[in-house]
Amino acid sequence: MTRTTTQATIPHPRGTGRARQLWCSLPTEMARRFRPHADPLARRILEEVQRAVPEYAKPLEGEFGKMIVLAIEQAVLSCIDSIEDLASTQDNWAKLFVEVGKRVHHDGGSLNSLQAAYRAGGRAAWRYVAELGQAHRFPAAVLCVGAEAIFAYVEEISACSVEGYTLAQAMASGTLERRRRRLFELLLSTPPSSPATLATMAKAAQWAMPEWVTVVALDPRTDQHPPPTPQVPGDVLLDLDGPEPCLLTPNPDRDLRGLEGRLPGWRAAVGPRVRPADAATSLRWARRTLDLARRGLAGDAPVTHTADHLATHWLLIDRFLLDELSATALAPFAGLTAKQQTRLAETLLSWLEHNGNTPEIAQALRIHPQTVRYRVSQLTELFGDRLADPAKRLEIQMALRAHQLLGTRPPVDGRSQA
Repeated sequence: MTRTTTQATIPHPRGTGRARQLWCSLPTEMARRFRPHADPLARRILEEVQRAVPEYAKPLEGEFGKMIVLAIEQAVLSCIDSIEDLASTQDNWAKLFVEVGKRVHHDGGSLNSLQAAYRAGGRAAWRYVAELGQAHRFPAAVLCVGAEAIFAYVEEISACSVEGYTLAQAMASGTLERRRRRLFELLLSTPPSSPATLATMAKAAQWAMPEWVTVVALDPRTDQHPPPTPQVPGDVLLDLDGPEPCLLTPNPDRDLRGLEGRLPGWRAAVGPRVRPADAATSLRWARRTLDLARRGLAGDAPVTHTADHLATHWLLIDRFLLDELSATALAPFAGLTAKQQTRLAETLLSWLEHNGNTPEIAQALRIHPQTVRYRVSQLTELFGDRLADPAKRLEIQMALRAHQLLGTRPPVDGRSQA
């Protein structure tokens, strides 16, 4: 049965892409009306691409120029054929746009410019279709589906070209080791690479993309000689030559057990487990944890886990905010001498940590219980109702604990002192 302009049904198309499903849902009458306009539409798209994207403003010559013109003509015909559910061009367009991506890389072109060209072409196509559709009095609902189909198609051909570009990039990299190094760089890049780019590069590097990854930051434990290469499975990605060595495991459950024994000569900090696209985040926190370990703020074990020091990270994440919090929470100390501040701050933090238990505080501070009572009396006089307010107590404890970690005195006149 022929589809009409008043009702569009969605059959089961041969293709699986969203764009093809949308094209097939349109009335076949649109294909008959638009087919004579295929060449003018292709010219309009090319003109808009050259106007909107500086890299394509020059005359399109040689093999690259021929391919771009062919790609535009192919795209127009593919969309029209899809409305009638024809396969004359549908079966080959994906391969064509993969080849476009490869050609762009081969000619030293920019992938960003190519994607911008696709977006510009999509906008030009929609304006042309809207004008012609209104002239033929197609219903607004049908034109809306047409718009959605155009931009879905742009997304699909763009993804094909990204795949082609990345494959060409991978092949140019040479050996499998170099491809894996490039994959590692993409995984740790900021901003993160697209999932399509990562998947294509992983395929070229013969590396199975996992559901979760963990990055481990490494630091030699001695300056006398380079530590030995860590004994890890072959699918673990390693960078030991850069200024900040690290490794990425695609199987944290497997590789993090007994990690100490596989890293002789290295100090390691384990970042959080994340999705592959967030590997750079895992690396950032692993390096911050490694910095805590170097500063003696997270112990001195061969392997330190970020998850075991989240509160410390939170307390020390921003020195400016810590100083602002301290200026408010510890303001009653401002009029005291440095010695008095240190003594009473120590007592107050212990009082908060031990819920006011005098014997425990005395034991922790190694002072007489009567001394504890005397100091608590001073603190009560200084802080007053603040010590009865749970929110204020929390702020005070946070500020005191942070200064204890940093080895700094509480604020004097509203700012911290080393």
